[in-house]
Amino acid sequence: MQRLGGENGLDARLFHQAFISFRKYIMESSFLNADVHIILNDICCGAGHVDDLFPFFLRHAKQIFPMLDCMDDLRKISDLRLPPNWYPEARAIQRRIVFHSGPTNSGKTHHAIQRYLAAKSGIYCGPLKLLAHEIFQKSNDANVPCDLVTGEERVLVDSEGRQATHVACTIEMCSVTTPYEVAVIDEIQMIKDPARGWAWTRALLGLCAEEVHICGEAAAIDLVTELMYSTGEEVEVRNYKRLTPITVLDYALESLDNLRPGDCIVCFNKNDIYSVSRQIEARGLECAVIYGSLPPGTKLTQAKKFNDPDDPCKILVATDAIGMGLNLSIKRIIFNSLIKPSINEKGEKEMDAITTSQALQISGRAGRFSSVFKEGEVTTMHHDDLVLLKEILNRSVPPIETAGLHPTAEQIEMFAYHLPDATLSNLIDIFVSLSQVDGLYFVCNVDDFKFLADMIQHIPLNLRARYVFCTAPINKKQPFVCTSLLKFARQFSRNEPLTFDWICRHTHWPLVPPKNIKDLVHLEAVHDVFDLYLWLSYRFMDMFPDANLVRDIQKELDNIIQIGVRNITRLIRASEATSASGAITVPDDFPLQRTNINDRMLNLEDLPAANQEQFSSGTKVPGQRRMRGSKALGYKPADIQSDMKSHVPGSLASRLLREGLLTREMLKQLEREWQVGYNNGNVPAEKRESRNDSKGIGKKKK
Repeated sequence: MQRLGGENGLDARLFHQAFISFRKYIMESSFLNADVHIILNDICCGAGHVDDLFPFFLRHAKQIFPMLDCMDDLRKISDLRLPPNWYPEARAIQRRIVFHSGPTNSGKTHHAIQRYLAAKSGIYCGPLKLLAHEIFQKSNDANVPCDLVTGEERVLVDSEGRQATHVACTIEMCSVTTPYEVAVIDEIQMIKDPARGWAWTRALLGLCAEEVHICGEAAAIDLVTELMYSTGEEVEVRNYKRLTPITVLDYALESLDNLRPGDCIVCFNKNDIYSVSRQIEARGLECAVIYGSLPPGTKLTQAKKFNDPDDPCKILVATDAIGMGLNLSIKRIIFNSLIKPSINEKGEKEMDAITTSQALQISGRAGRFSSVFKEGEVTTMHHDDLVLLKEILNRSVPPIETAGLHPTAEQIEMFAYHLPDATLSNLIDIFVSLSQVDGLYFVCNVDDFKFLADMIQHIPLNLRARYVFCTAPINKKQPFVCTSLLKFARQFSRNEPLTFDWICRHTHWPLVPPKNIKDLVHLEAVHDVFDLYLWLSYRFMDMFPDANLVRDIQKELDNIIQIGVRNITRLIRASEATSASGAITVPDDFPLQRTNINDRMLNLEDLPAANQEQFSSGTKVPGQRRMRGSKALGYKPADIQSDMKSHVPGSLASRLLREGLLTREMLKQLEREWQVGYNNGNVPAEKRESRNDSKGIGKKKK
């Protein structure tokens, strides 16, 4: 039966689902076709064979999987084995491919941009709005008229609205039909990114330029060469070396008391950003703060504050958002931790040590050629992380083997023609399951797309509009942004334009500076909602007509957020005070509320045992405990030091008090509740035994 199913388009997964459904139908139906009764009776009497049921099984399977009727057509539509053929304009010319390979701060992008500026026409494709803005500014400063195109913004330098000969854009926005003399693709190693890799593949295969200059890590050379071999184009490789030296120190920082001007502490989540920045300012030092969800304007302001030699702010606390897109005068990079959350190809969250590529990218921000520090240094906050950091940096970067692909709107529309009753989420699922790719490619993760598709499925939209809404670049972990997208889609479906007044009512504009961290997080979400409005305004101009007005208030909001970030330690104190008073206004991702492994500072011990063995090469001294968070940094609030003395050193209570995760009142309440439970016999036997043992109860005297 399974073999027959395979011949009719039922793979193992579909066959299993159809089998369960068919069995349930046979067993639970109150009425069955007479033919089925006869065949079942023949099989039971030995006069028939199970194969005789197959026509009925297949008919049932086609009812629950309609694509079985048009499987051949669907397989042709989802055949992704020849992506170069999707770009006939690029295939019609013979392009010159130049790969500028080198580490961070080697001048590789500079050389590509010089060629871009000298060309009669050109396009720059970068991974970030900040990078596109930088090239846009640099081009116009060099008297090379250049437009700016990002998902949320279009800036034409010509006063009459004519397109300039050059354009700087985020890579998703590049045109693959407009001819250029020179194209620059920056950070090519992101072609392997599980979510965005498709954009680099599209640019590499599709840009219609006489010369394509590619900048990035040497790890991408072999893949790019193979991809260009499939298009009949040769790759010229130019190798660059780092312009300034960088040294991995033999000692860790150990304490924030050892900070120096030009130091940058790199954290991998906002919790640690908040914690470390407060402890720095508790020592009387000013620090700048940069993390991914801040608006670009705020990031630039914080970078300018840190770079300004006349500003008292000489310390930077940042996430890996500094890895690209910002020019910073950093002397020393200090890794607060080496464990970073990531999303794999399956869309699953993983906690693992940073890769060699990530470590090199971040470390390379120290001692840049254009900064006041001509030599860079890199180390860790904790001594026992230093061995791991050196191991990571000494490894060679593994070659990139595959490039990302993503189903296009046209392909999904063709699927929908054959499967008119399927939801968009189901169409994507079927497309991915049927898609065929060769060894050089992979299908990018579509979980975020499906999340949005399911969220707006109940809203009546045509397929093209639904697809556009689902490709909106939003963070699905931000409830307010998701709710806004839902309201945008609902208003759109009613054919009611989303006016400036509507968006102001929705976001409660005007807004005031934040009073605590929760307020700051909300303002960042509102900024993202304005971004979403602007992104949609370029795709549905009639329905989102007030882009200019929204952009104006977004700039005002950026200034409000800057006020909050400048006073971030005051916001943290306000959040702590509010939390202590019993009114919970602190956001879920605030460090005071870290209660599980995914929320606290993570280090080597948090890795799976196999990975610990892989990364750990140092010998631990017996009995030696690793200090983490505020404990490692020597920060002990005065009001809890007396409590710490009353608890066993190294105990959980002592550690939670030391890290500020417990207050005296909370501890006393827990002790009272435990005692009540113990007296009432509600404590598990093994807990009582453990408690008795710790008091010496039941032990023989020596």
